[in-house]
Amino acid sequence: MIAHLLLFAVGLVALLVGAEALVRGSSRIALSLGISPLVVGLTIVAFGTSAPELAVSVGAALHGASDIAIGNVVGSNIFNVLMVLGVSALAAPLTVHVQIIRQEVPIMIGASLLLLVVTLDGRLSRGDALIFLSLLVIYTVFVVRQSRAQTRETQELYRDASEDRGDWDRHWSVQVLLILGGLVLLVAGSNWLVDASVAFAHALGVSDLVVGLTIIAAGTSMPELTTSALAAMRGERDIAIGNAIGSNTFNILGCLGATGLVDHNGLVVAAPVMNFDMWVMCAVALACLPIFIAGREIGRAKAALFLAYYVAYIAYLVFDAQGHDVLPRFSAIMIGFVLPITIVTLITMLLRNQASTEAR
Repeated sequence: MIAHLLLFAVGLVALLVGAEALVRGSSRIALSLGISPLVVGLTIVAFGTSAPELAVSVGAALHGASDIAIGNVVGSNIFNVLMVLGVSALAAPLTVHVQIIRQEVPIMIGASLLLLVVTLDGRLSRGDALIFLSLLVIYTVFVVRQSRAQTRETQELYRDASEDRGDWDRHWSVQVLLILGGLVLLVAGSNWLVDASVAFAHALGVSDLVVGLTIIAAGTSMPELTTSALAAMRGERDIAIGNAIGSNTFNILGCLGATGLVDHNGLVVAAPVMNFDMWVMCAVALACLPIFIAGREIGRAKAALFLAYYVAYIAYLVFDAQGHDVLPRFSAIMIGFVLPITIVTLITMLLRNQASTEAR
């Protein structure tokens, strides 16, 4: 147990140091390449911090564990929105860029719904996986070309915001080393953290199912959580939001695309994931749109809402896995009381935002 505690501590330190290096290198290289930090968050940072999800899903597929491969991505996407954005916004309220609302969230929603549709037959085929990878290439090329077309004034705005951070990392080679070193530490740290957490869970008698849906999914998303929270505290809020949203898009199109090609027979979607978790993932993605539009900011109240829903989601998984007597009552409260209040609140937020916009 002491060895696992030490492994947990080392993993946490690796995550913090890796996130610091990745955020600094990425924000600097954005200026060098002439693209915005938002796009760097959506691409370089998002794809890099999703490396653990890719490694876990591909490894699971190679060992014939399709349910872990799918469940890891679905669980990570739920974690990225509810926990990553929730914790980041608690650290520092996040201003939502208009591009996130008009483009990136709809793309994330589209990818989520596409995954739901193609897996209705209980399987993600190699053809589906190839389509996912093709869409990822098209998406990446599009956002990079879009950013390069930005006005000089926009680029100067980002440059001015970074002038007070010193010049030691101005050269592109240092920036690349920071990014690569940060990614290595993030992947290693997340693996150590997951290994230690799984050992703790087994020592407490938690089932493998709950471990897979919670600890592994959350553990592989630790790089996103650490990077986004640190970026928010450092004022790189475009990177903070772009990382979470971009990671979700990459998890579906990139992780499952690559994983689906590895498994010659296609990925089998576990019934519990198909019947519950997949729908939660899509609902969370859809909920981002009204929440982001209202005030164009993720404040601490919204952050608390995100975190509360993640706690409720985890509680449901635990009760369900244990067959606990409280599950029917818990489900009734969530469906009959909490969800309707949330829907009414979201509609009210949108109406107030629309009225405020028209008043201007």
